[in-house]
Amino acid sequence: MRLDHVVLWVEDPLRSVDFFERVVGLTPVRVQEFRDGKCPFPSMRVSEDSIIDLMARVAAPIVNGMAGKIHERVGASAGHLVNHVCLAMTKAEFEALRTRLAENGAPIGGAMTSSFGARGLAPHTFYFSDPDGNVLEARYYDE
Repeated sequence: MRLDHVVLWVEDPLRSVDFFERVVGLTPVRVQEFRDGKCPFPSMRVSEDSIIDLMARVAAPIVNGMAGKIHERVGASAGHLVNHVCLAMTKAEFEALRTRLAENGAPIGGAMTSSFGARGLAPHTFYFSDPDGNVLEARYYDE
């Protein structure tokens, strides 16, 4: 089993595409189709088999409707921020991301050492946010 995608709620999907491509270094997916009105949101490729969808917050009522009867039990869930999304990378990518964030005036939050994740303990991590306040964690693992 693998993580397929995460949906982040954003005010302006194209602004978020720019941030995730230019600053974070991810590859955009379906951006032209989104601009042309042929798909409801653009995405960012994290790895061969996972993406981050950038859903406009104004679409939350539509997305809540797609979940059907589950909302009778748990309530509406669309439109809420997630706690954070963690991106694992090489040490070189980690350092390059930190540099791009600084160059673009994006504040870097707390850093940790020996933080547990999907592949065990990561020696170093730090947190940052996108323009909409979604929190991301960057980490690398010793190879």
